[in-house]
Amino acid sequence: MISQLSLLFIGFFVLLTTSVFAQKLTGKVTSVNNPATGVTVTAYPSGAGTSTDAYGMYSLNLKPGTYKVSFSGVGFDKQVLTVTMVAGENQTLNADLAPVTSSLKEVVILGNRGAARSKLDSPVPVDVISINQTNQTTAKPDLMSQLNQAVPSFNYNKQSGGDGSDAIDFASLRGLGFDETLVLVNGKRRHLSAFVNEVGTRGRGNSGTDLNAIPEAAIDHVEIERDGASAEYGSDAIAGVINIVLRKDINHLTVNAGFSGYDDQSHNTLNYSDPYAYYTGKKFDGQTFTLGLDDGLAIGKNGGFINIGANYENQGKTFRDDPDLAISRERRAFGDGSVESGGGMYNMEIPLAGTKTTFYSFGGYNYKHSQVYAYTRSWNYIVNGDTLRSNETKYPTDPKTGALIFVPGIMKVDAAAGVPFNPNNVYYDPEEDVYIKDVSGAFGFRGTTESDWEWDLSNNIGRNDFHYFGENTFNASIPYVAGQPIQTRFDDGGFNFLQNTANADITKHFAGVAQGLQLSFGGEYRYERYHLYAGEPNSYIYGGATLPDGTEKASGSEGYPGYQPSDAVIAHRSNEALYAEGALNITDAWLLDGAARVEHYSDFGGVSTFKLATSYKVTDNFHLRGSISTGFRAPTLQQLNFSNTNTSIIGGNLVYTKLVPNYSEVAETAGIPKLKQETSDNYSLGFAWEPTSNLSVTVDGYQIDVKNRIVISGLYAAGDPTLGAPLNNILAANGIGDAQFFANAVNTTNRGVDVVVNYHVHWDKSHFTALLAGNVQGLTINKINIPSTFKHSAADSATFFDDREQYFLKASAPRDKITLSMEYGVNKFSFGTHITHYGDVKELGFGEASAPANAPDPFFPYVTLDNGSGVVPEIFNFSPKITTDLYVSLKVSKAFLWTLGVDNLFNVHPDVALVKGSTSPTSGTSSFGDSESGGPYEAVQMGFNGTRLFTKLTFRF
Repeated sequence: MISQLSLLFIGFFVLLTTSVFAQKLTGKVTSVNNPATGVTVTAYPSGAGTSTDAYGMYSLNLKPGTYKVSFSGVGFDKQVLTVTMVAGENQTLNADLAPVTSSLKEVVILGNRGAARSKLDSPVPVDVISINQTNQTTAKPDLMSQLNQAVPSFNYNKQSGGDGSDAIDFASLRGLGFDETLVLVNGKRRHLSAFVNEVGTRGRGNSGTDLNAIPEAAIDHVEIERDGASAEYGSDAIAGVINIVLRKDINHLTVNAGFSGYDDQSHNTLNYSDPYAYYTGKKFDGQTFTLGLDDGLAIGKNGGFINIGANYENQGKTFRDDPDLAISRERRAFGDGSVESGGGMYNMEIPLAGTKTTFYSFGGYNYKHSQVYAYTRSWNYIVNGDTLRSNETKYPTDPKTGALIFVPGIMKVDAAAGVPFNPNNVYYDPEEDVYIKDVSGAFGFRGTTESDWEWDLSNNIGRNDFHYFGENTFNASIPYVAGQPIQTRFDDGGFNFLQNTANADITKHFAGVAQGLQLSFGGEYRYERYHLYAGEPNSYIYGGATLPDGTEKASGSEGYPGYQPSDAVIAHRSNEALYAEGALNITDAWLLDGAARVEHYSDFGGVSTFKLATSYKVTDNFHLRGSISTGFRAPTLQQLNFSNTNTSIIGGNLVYTKLVPNYSEVAETAGIPKLKQETSDNYSLGFAWEPTSNLSVTVDGYQIDVKNRIVISGLYAAGDPTLGAPLNNILAANGIGDAQFFANAVNTTNRGVDVVVNYHVHWDKSHFTALLAGNVQGLTINKINIPSTFKHSAADSATFFDDREQYFLKASAPRDKITLSMEYGVNKFSFGTHITHYGDVKELGFGEASAPANAPDPFFPYVTLDNGSGVVPEIFNFSPKITTDLYVSLKVSKAFLWTLGVDNLFNVHPDVALVKGSTSPTSGTSSFGDSESGGPYEAVQMGFNGTRLFTKLTFRF
């Protein structure tokens, strides 16, 4: 696949560099005798566009003719000048823009279907993130990580030990779930991933949208509305909305190349004293190469264009442990998996000559291959003379003697060369190969009638496929036959999700009503299809092999057993929606917005939502704002239909553990209600203030009450008499030993405050910028909705959504996250830093000790102290941390920018996932293995990989 992606990029590069040469229009844009950076320069009617560099310079390729050239940007009044291009002659056109209030005058579309507003005038908080600026100054190669640094309440962490969760990238706003934030592209709804999180430390039971499937090179900027918006956009917009705005540049080839890697010598397992105890990589590991290309071409003579952006990324694995503690025997290959991805996206508009109508289209394709390690399978290891763990059931063995069948290249030996072979030293880590394919396409027509009614008709389709393969692993239950190869790769099956959305939107402005009224209304029809497909039989079957004593061996491929035919399903649904919105300027100072929406889903019925938002101009530079709204999130087809079967050996017998689909008879017998929509009440209040033209401040407080949040329940064992005969009988009839369910189980309240302070100043050939972005938040669980079936015993009630799951839900975001970014530039050099404070996070272990008799919660997990003084709650406390990033950029020429830098300069790591002073019989050495990741760290705060060095090159022609 590497060669195919490489050929794709080479062909793309050749195609874009064969553009016809044209005359150059160049110039310098200034404001108050200082360079104006980031100004958008657009020539009409060609539609050619670009933006000014750090010195206010720009360049456009134009054919002969007369053009109107528009100059607009943050902090400046728009200006339009005229220039005539003559064949064979280059022209110079300079502009001097009058300053206005800076960042809060930036224009945004999100949160308002009609005319664009400035951020200062918006009644809800909206962030605008320039991808070019954000990408250039960090080692982080992906959009998710970059937004995590730039947006106060945006939270993302790469997971480890979470099966498919390790391979896909989801994020959240304001501490809510991955699927409680709506994602748009060019204002149109983006499809969800087919994946639903089953394990991992964050987002358990959630679906989400993979932003990293959208190539960064194709993105102009990202708008993030940090406010509930279901009444405007429909399901999922409880926490807010992310709008990806694609680029429109033409005749400007942009090439971005980057290389980075981790220099974490203290925690890299390659440097440990026992090199045989781990899987290891390179001293400078996680090496990542990225390449991005973007260019565009004019279409016709009326401002039409097509812009194409493409990205390629190749990232290596990392291997980590804590050097001050014993070997993490549960995770001898703990770290990030490898990633190879590539894809492209186009954005096109074609005005129809002689009309007020424009045809538009955008879409793309992305491919991603991720390879991650599962938990370690050890044949047998001994601590202090006592056998602690035995995994013969997970290895190929001789059917008569039970002896290990050693497979070189997969199994490893924790012993130095020359030491006699002993199976007790053998271990292996299964690998999970995940292949993700993402394709999307949208088209539509928009225009204006003779009476100035604005209309937009569109259709948008997207599909995501997520396919598992087991690699370097075994189905130990398949009998070994001497002389026959042992199967080590399995097709485990997967799932895909398709979404098609059709929209009709109409808007009219009435200047004579008060100080102006905007009315919008429209409808939406959406069709969704979910398909879970089984793996090959050997990926899930029990092949009949036993140990000599009759113990059944584990069935299915180790690491991730394949989906079974009983899991497979094809499901679909449709929904229709109508909405109306109004924006009334009651006075020149007072704006009132209102929206209402009704929707009907074919599988669970109807829902209605509303929103009121207002902004009041106390002074020209100080606006109060607030909103109140209701919202909802429909249960996804993934949550309604996902099913998975795992196996374990209990008492020498094979036991099936099943995540039961919501539609099944088992779920119905258990009293699990049919999944319904989550609902929310959102409240926000804040202000936007611009005391000077160089300084802006926004502060926004919020409260989000969510009812009936969908989560995954705890495990219930068949045969438990308190479950009742009907449930026990149906579990036995289906061969299920343990069952868990999706359920609308939890009511929560999130409260928080977002603060953004932005300062910038230019003088002579120098500039200084500073951005402080902070979020303080907390989540409260108000109620757990336990079905009556599980109320017959205190243990069953506690299991439904236990203390550990409650802590995971609260750990969706740190208590606070504050980022300070500063940059000073002089002449051709810029020097900058990002300093990020991550607040504390708490999680729970599984617990290996019983709670003391006087414990307020007898089901809370406890762990025994080493000194014999008793037991303590097994709370993993990840204390606050601060990371420091540094970078320096050199403007080598007008077309070439070079950046060097380091993220996490001081090699800061989260606290280890254990209770100090305790050990655990899970490993006999530490409480590693008692965490969700099974390793020394959890996926919290800044992550566990340490210092990262990087360099980036940008060429713009």
